[in-house]
Amino acid sequence: MWETLGTVRDLGRLQEIAVVLVRYGFGDVVQRIGLAGALERAGRLLHRQHANEKPRMSPPERLRHAFQDLGPTFVKLGQVLATRVDLLPPEWIRELSELQNAVPALPFETIRPQLVADLGAEPEDIFARIDTRPLAAASLAQTHRAWLEDGTPVVLKVRRPGIREVVEADLRLLARLADIIEAQAPDLRRYRPADVVAQFATSLRGELDFAAECRHAERIAANFAGHDGIEIPIVYWHWTSERLNVQGFMDGVAGRDLAGVDALGLDRHALARTGAAIVLKMVLEDGLFHADPHPGNIFYLENGGIGLIDFGMVGHVSERRRMQVAQLLYGLVDQDTEAVTDILLDWTEGTSGVDESRLQVEVGALIDQYRGLPLKELRIASMLADVAGLLRRHALTLPPDLALMIKAFLTLEGLGRQLDPDFDMATEARPFLRRAMLERWSPRILARRGRRTVSGALDLLGDLPRDLRRVMQAARHGRLRGQIEITSLKAFGDQLNAAANRLTIGVITAALIIGSSIVMNAVGGVPNRWLMAIGVLGFVGAAVTGIWIVLSIWRSGRRR
Repeated sequence: MWETLGTVRDLGRLQEIAVVLVRYGFGDVVQRIGLAGALERAGRLLHRQHANEKPRMSPPERLRHAFQDLGPTFVKLGQVLATRVDLLPPEWIRELSELQNAVPALPFETIRPQLVADLGAEPEDIFARIDTRPLAAASLAQTHRAWLEDGTPVVLKVRRPGIREVVEADLRLLARLADIIEAQAPDLRRYRPADVVAQFATSLRGELDFAAECRHAERIAANFAGHDGIEIPIVYWHWTSERLNVQGFMDGVAGRDLAGVDALGLDRHALARTGAAIVLKMVLEDGLFHADPHPGNIFYLENGGIGLIDFGMVGHVSERRRMQVAQLLYGLVDQDTEAVTDILLDWTEGTSGVDESRLQVEVGALIDQYRGLPLKELRIASMLADVAGLLRRHALTLPPDLALMIKAFLTLEGLGRQLDPDFDMATEARPFLRRAMLERWSPRILARRGRRTVSGALDLLGDLPRDLRRVMQAARHGRLRGQIEITSLKAFGDQLNAAANRLTIGVITAALIIGSSIVMNAVGGVPNRWLMAIGVLGFVGAAVTGIWIVLSIWRSGRRR
């Protein structure tokens, strides 16, 4: 019932999504997943006269423009899809990576009430000066520069008022659309829309929490304590909250401004090496990395260091996964076909229908392309892109954390080659890979692994007598049961349950109609407002349950 009412509530936005998709030539997708029929049955006309207004655009370009027209949630969805190199071909990744968050800024007076509520006072009472003109404006927030009483420059990142409600409404619709796609479009099921939407929802809700972003920044800063070459803004926690982020101002050359790098006389090759060392340490040693290192989040500092901002999207890599990543890259660099194949199979475990022998042959052919090349001519980004293409051909998907990591590597090497065309990522990665491989057999790691193994074995042995006793007692008293689940029978049982539920509600609906009619005439024609109200409520309840039954039957028919 609540799902049905929620769908009715979001019908306007659903129609807007369908219209934009049709406008950019995705009308066949709208039809195949049943959106057009659903909207027409709900009394909403889907105008198709503007279908495919941009016929000269490629499909990736049309999708990017559609996401831009649909607003901040879909812009962020496109950015998450741009990290899924295992799902989408390179041309789609390149186009979706161009999605920008830049939107017109809100007037300062519009955000002032929320800012006052978060600060607990007027901004002018806290800061010596505040610039009401925004430094930048994005889909979720906009930033303003301010100065503390001692003259220290800071940046106020203010969440757009009301944006959470908009995002939550879109996430509800995306979750429903993902379910519809998986049910109605089997050829699109391999893209795992439900998993992608779930990953996206987690990521986007995390980005809406600016306090969480600051915690990520401080954790990464702590990991680099004592390391030169990186700067992360300090957090002013006294004024930071879920909707407001107050951090130190990053004074440097923006990542896109290569002319500014040359004007400061900075060494491009040294900057490329510093950036590579930062990301490799985050991924292979710390397990917590900046998952969106595009040029807008990077600053080149006058002292030759690199500044990082915006930690809303971070990636987490477990110790076991870090070892696997090191083994994969080391296997690619050292042409170890068997190691690379084993890791890919382990990452995609649970995917049915994998032809392991064919996969190993193709991995060997891929690695053979790079055999004999000098180390400086190896391109890790190209190798990882080839691995992602191999996974796509075999309909295999990576876990989300690994997809983020591979995208970070691709972005890193691209930035490095912009700074220095001769940048050699393989050479920079090799010492980190060697250390990661050696750490796997370090006394500290072996001791910790041994403690876990011994502790688990002792727990198992300690619980074994009690578990055996419970099994024997259950068998002695006739309580030992075995469960076999047959999918087809389960589906048939679910259909019977659904039919029984609809029949029950139908009986209740009929009873409400009859009972309301009796109540409204129970006083022999003498008006009674209370009885009239009860009767009207009964008719309203009957109408709502009737609508629910109709929609439920329609959805079941569509699924079949």
